[in-house]
Amino acid sequence: MIKVALIGVGRTGSLVAKSIIERKMQIVAAFAAQGDPQVGQDVGILAGLQKIGVNVSSAADLAKILDSSKPDVVVDFTVANAFMQNLGLLAGKKLNLVVGTTGFSEQQLNEIKDVVKKKDIGVVLSPNMSVGVNVFWQLCREAARNLKGYNIEIIDKHHKFKKDSPSGTALKAAQIIAEAQGLSQRNFVYGRQGQSLRNEGDIGIHAIRAGNIVGEHTVIFASLNERIEITHIAQSREAFAEGVPKAIEYIREKKGFYGMDDVLGLK
Repeated sequence: MIKVALIGVGRTGSLVAKSIIERKMQIVAAFAAQGDPQVGQDVGILAGLQKIGVNVSSAADLAKILDSSKPDVVVDFTVANAFMQNLGLLAGKKLNLVVGTTGFSEQQLNEIKDVVKKKDIGVVLSPNMSVGVNVFWQLCREAARNLKGYNIEIIDKHHKFKKDSPSGTALKAAQIIAEAQGLSQRNFVYGRQGQSLRNEGDIGIHAIRAGNIVGEHTVIFASLNERIEITHIAQSREAFAEGVPKAIEYIREKKGFYGMDDVLGLK
């Protein structure tokens, strides 16, 4: 049985815990920020299941509890800065990682890749573990390859509690499209205000934060004569957790840096 430690048991993390338990993997440790009300609670209860006898620990005890619980894989669903603070410790213990945290800067991503190489560990990192979203990205790549010269706009809709904007899913869609068309992040335009004429090669990115929208992403490719829209709609937050057990199984004994497209065989 694969032993898993979970860092972050919030809105998505608790669903990840549920998905891991239902896949018959063993959660041996879980962590939340020091002072978080979830500290001390049973992970199974937080996941909406029965008690599993593992309580959420404070992240202040991360090193000690990882040493005693000896997980095969650590799953992180926190925030970018928190993960970066823990990365050295996790890599130093030669732990393979599944990272669903979003909001990493380009510099942080490069740092993660450097650590993976230097410490010879395995990491699956994706801003969205949903199987459908990963297919959505593939469709965006294919459309971008064949629709050069079309105007491109990305619309990202989420609930009012989402911290990062635009979403990691929207940013990755933009990065995939830019790579397919020989563009770069310099072509990204975040919203518009006042006189803002479209430039050749612009990729517009727009974030909506309202109510309890689970997650919706639409990429528009438009010419003067036609329009193609590619949309992914998450109807439940459980969609974001579905791919995590697959990623855990994939990375357990691997080394190197991977995405969910590797896990799902979409490359």
